[in-house]
Amino acid sequence: MSELASQDLREWVKGVEALGQLARLRGIHWDLEIGGLLEVILERHRHPPALLFEQIPDAREEMRILCSQLDTIERLALAMGAEPRAGLRDFIQNWRMKVRGLRPVEPELVQQGPVFENCLEEKIDFTSFPIPRWHELDGGRYIGTADLVVTRDPQEGWINAGTYRVMVQGPEKLALYISPGKHGRIHRDKWFAQGKACPVAMSFGHHPLLFIAACTDVPFQVSEFAYAGGILGKPIQLVRGPRTGLPIPAFSEIAIEGEMIPGDLQPEGPFGEWPGYYASSQRPEPVVRVKALYYRRDPILGGEPPLRPSANQGFHRSVLRAALIWNALEDAGVPDVQAVWLHPAAFRFFTIVAIRQRYPGHARQAAVLASQCRAGAYLGRYVVVVDDDIDIYNPDDVIWALATRSDPTESIEIIRRAWSGPLDPIIPQGAKGLNSRALIDATRPYDWRDQFPAVNAVSPELKERLCQKYRSLLGGLLSRSE
Repeated sequence: MSELASQDLREWVKGVEALGQLARLRGIHWDLEIGGLLEVILERHRHPPALLFEQIPDAREEMRILCSQLDTIERLALAMGAEPRAGLRDFIQNWRMKVRGLRPVEPELVQQGPVFENCLEEKIDFTSFPIPRWHELDGGRYIGTADLVVTRDPQEGWINAGTYRVMVQGPEKLALYISPGKHGRIHRDKWFAQGKACPVAMSFGHHPLLFIAACTDVPFQVSEFAYAGGILGKPIQLVRGPRTGLPIPAFSEIAIEGEMIPGDLQPEGPFGEWPGYYASSQRPEPVVRVKALYYRRDPILGGEPPLRPSANQGFHRSVLRAALIWNALEDAGVPDVQAVWLHPAAFRFFTIVAIRQRYPGHARQAAVLASQCRAGAYLGRYVVVVDDDIDIYNPDDVIWALATRSDPTESIEIIRRAWSGPLDPIIPQGAKGLNSRALIDATRPYDWRDQFPAVNAVSPELKERLCQKYRSLLGGLLSRSE
């Protein structure tokens, strides 16, 4: 495999197919059917495959759509160059160690890339592509759900590549929504404050490592391309956009260059967002006037629409953020953290921390810091701290600990006026921005933990002996239950 090919989405898809985790689906319509079928599969499949939709009706049939890219640990590992056979806890451990020592690797500009196989500056028509209407109440068709939106700070010159939602407004127009405080919005506002158009480039299909970097809390003024290069251990190859001079992934499947002009607004939304609601209504947002469209032969659009949360949808976000919160706890001096998890069905709203209790107040300390560290502060709701005998990746275990080891009058603390955002569904319009947090201590009470009733479960030692002794019997029974 060549240096460039290792950053090619198509090479990654071949790797997924070699793992037996790719399903090719043909003849599914772009209007509601792709989004609806995706939700059904993620709800009902214990280990959902990556889905490559091909030969999509009522549109240019050479364009394909790839969904559920990172919804198993094996595919996430394949994207990040990690061990694909690691368990969930080990993967999180390995990832948080890598983050600690990660050194950004600046990208490399190359002269040409497959993204330039087709170039259009006239007669651009996004409506001819099979861009989905993902949810029934969406205000339109969304090309940007796993995208990279590339902007440059007009004063300091640094590059940001973020994932923001992008709606088709017409043959040559896109509407771009960026939440307040995001780096891309800061860039745009700086351009507008100068009375100037904001140049922008967008990629709509690329190696999933770039999507991971764009969704990560990359340090301020660090390029997501440099961050991705640090994960990969070598530079990400980019080409310079002829119209804007902005960098574009050389192996991007579909990319555009354009500009946003101050005061040029059109209605954007509504759009079903990751909490599982239409929490942000339709509003005027800046229009991207597309000046050039680039795409590969038989291009692949990346499609990662937020759906009503489930155990599978958004899996990669939970894995990566859990590692960041775990690191933040250790950096703050919280000892003996055993595991951290954000269940995908709730993601940011529900953080679980397992500790081995060492002193009075240990559990409360972990809860407060997990709720307010950089990786956990935005849009949180509940933090539950449990003992180290609880499997926090198993919701049954967590609910059991919550129900039997916490006392509502003694175990719950409330933090008020914490950092929320516009997608928080429980905060009414006009009051967005602040919420409260419940910190729940579901550990055995420290002062009488030695007298807490014993658990009537098989000990880990006995369980291991039984599993070894009756391996064949259990294998047969378990295979029948799949």
